[in-house]
Amino acid sequence: MSRSSGTGTGFDPERFKALFPLLHEAEPALHYLDNAATAHKPDAVIDAVGTCYRRHYAPVHRGLYPLAERASAHYEKARAAVAGLVGAPKPDQLIFTRGTTESINLVARGWARGVLAPGDQVWVTAMEHHSNYLPWQAVCRDAGARLRVIECDAAGNLDLEDADGLFDEATRLIAINHVSNVLGVVNPVQVIAERAREHGIPVLVDGAQAAGHMPVNVAEIGCDFYAFSAHKMYGPGGIGALYAAGDRIDALQPLLLGGGMVEEVGESESTWLPAPARFEAGTPNLAGAAGFAAAVAFIREHLPANAGQHVNRLAGSAAEGLRAMDRVTCYGPPVEARRSGIVSFNIDGVHPHDVAQVAAEQGVALRAGHHCCQPLMQRLGVPATVRASFAPYNTADDVDALIAATRNAKRIFL
Repeated sequence: MSRSSGTGTGFDPERFKALFPLLHEAEPALHYLDNAATAHKPDAVIDAVGTCYRRHYAPVHRGLYPLAERASAHYEKARAAVAGLVGAPKPDQLIFTRGTTESINLVARGWARGVLAPGDQVWVTAMEHHSNYLPWQAVCRDAGARLRVIECDAAGNLDLEDADGLFDEATRLIAINHVSNVLGVVNPVQVIAERAREHGIPVLVDGAQAAGHMPVNVAEIGCDFYAFSAHKMYGPGGIGALYAAGDRIDALQPLLLGGGMVEEVGESESTWLPAPARFEAGTPNLAGAAGFAAAVAFIREHLPANAGQHVNRLAGSAAEGLRAMDRVTCYGPPVEARRSGIVSFNIDGVHPHDVAQVAAEQGVALRAGHHCCQPLMQRLGVPATVRASFAPYNTADDVDALIAATRNAKRIFL
């Protein structure tokens, strides 16, 4: 067995990679390690979007002619597929949005804004992406409520016991990411949701780095809201989803007002359609939904459980190799505890952008910056990090290329 044949898991990453035309056909070879930002698209997803435009495209929920009825049926079939991926009890609890960011803003503006009052508090963690931080900061400011932060250490361990007041009656919401886009840690969302439920506190989970990459069942987690995006799980850009529990979706107000979500419009008052239609104003993204559903089918067909083990081992190998180098700091959980494909690091005295530029010249695609997590960077005491993020189509050769590029950056700048 070669080093690139699946890191001992039995999963064949080369065969999987061949399903992605941009990666399979790249010349020269591309070591793509920016999967936490966006994943590449397999032929199955690309073809599904094209087939939609060629054969099924028409206004959704608008026309009574056969083509429009078929378009509407395809759209709702896609909703059911995506809802099934995350274990939503009913497809109607799944709202299509433009992505995780819009999903979270929908909850912030369409639910939290109506329940927050002076003296209330919303909790987030210190490792949240700005998309799961700024909306709560804004609605708390508007309502006179307080935004509070659950601290974490550099390994990503949340300090729940020191979060005084987390489960108090003043807490109106806990918002937490499922997987950190910087530290790669998998957070104990089910444990937090269980404790929150005992106190009647809603929980929103940012699942952008989890959905499609690990088993997700919103009913088992017990969360009230779960937000995620298609483009991070091999689907098209510009479409995402929000799961909302039955009692929460009824209390949620639409963020966008316009065509398609209204039941009746009067001169001074209007009424909305039932969920999920009332949250999907405007022309629905039929092709995006088709691609989203195709990504779900692709994951079910081509990604067995040992694909996740393969990714975890690649990330662990990368972290181990980086930590073995002098003057290299690697953030996140220890190698033996890794459960995702995200590894962040720095070379002491070298700006992360310089490291990423050297890597790019060697065909290694990394991300450098604060990763939309400036509160976390402040706690780590750095302005930015270098991030390598792995997917099932990566191999041990990509780890070798990452290590070689890091060594080269050290040689050039130190």
